[in-house]
Amino acid sequence: MRNRVVYVVSDSVGETAELVVKAAVSQFNGSHTDIKRIPYVEDTATLAEVVALAKLNNAIIAFTLVVPELRDFLVKEAEREGVIVNDIIGPLIDKMSGLYESNPRYEAGLVRKLDEDYFKKIEAIEFAVKYDDGRDPRGILRADIVLIGVSRTSKTPLSQYLAHKRFKVANVPIVPEVDPPEELFKVSQNKCFGLKISPEKLNHIRRERLKSLGLDDQAIYANINRIKEELDHFESIITKIGCDVIDVSNKAVEETANIILNKINKRKTY
Repeated sequence: MRNRVVYVVSDSVGETAELVVKAAVSQFNGSHTDIKRIPYVEDTATLAEVVALAKLNNAIIAFTLVVPELRDFLVKEAEREGVIVNDIIGPLIDKMSGLYESNPRYEAGLVRKLDEDYFKKIEAIEFAVKYDDGRDPRGILRADIVLIGVSRTSKTPLSQYLAHKRFKVANVPIVPEVDPPEELFKVSQNKCFGLKISPEKLNHIRRERLKSLGLDDQAIYANINRIKEELDHFESIITKIGCDVIDVSNKAVEETANIILNKINKRKTY
């Protein structure tokens, strides 16, 4: 028995239309059906060829074309040649247009773009977790943004916030007793941002942190002299790197992130 043919036509990849066709075919046990995908259709000449093939093979055409001119041409050409067509997405777009009282964008491939955007965000979030707090210095050279600062300068929440903007972020803690990773001096200074904070603010933050953990807030971690020592060391490292420094003493994470993003965007324009 000769297999039936369904042509799947799309002005994008055609995955959506093919999945719908496969779902329909499965209701007939998926037997004796060849699904032929015709992706990235941008002109009426290609559509005319597909209609001619469909007529020759007694086939059905299922399509997802968002550009009205292409949709109209295919439907009229198929009707003229006596070929069965099924518009998978067009009727729904038309109904939504009435419901939303606005015109659709008529732009092909938006679902795929959204998916790619989503996966880039997930990849960036996973990157920020993997290279958080200097766990693996190899991430410094792979990062889009490198945050540098002493403990409790919001490096981790800032990394996650920027990751949701699809930036791969590594952050590096600066401690006097530990030499910074050599990668920190190899990466472009334009990718690095030092997070500066006043000793008094940091002292308050650390004391509150110790209290929340049920620990003595007079521990060396929150000692003002120790904090000043750490900040002096931080300044010496940042001077060697030559990167931008942002005072986060009285800034929310969102404010600091916007400063970083603005600086990055300005550099792209030059």
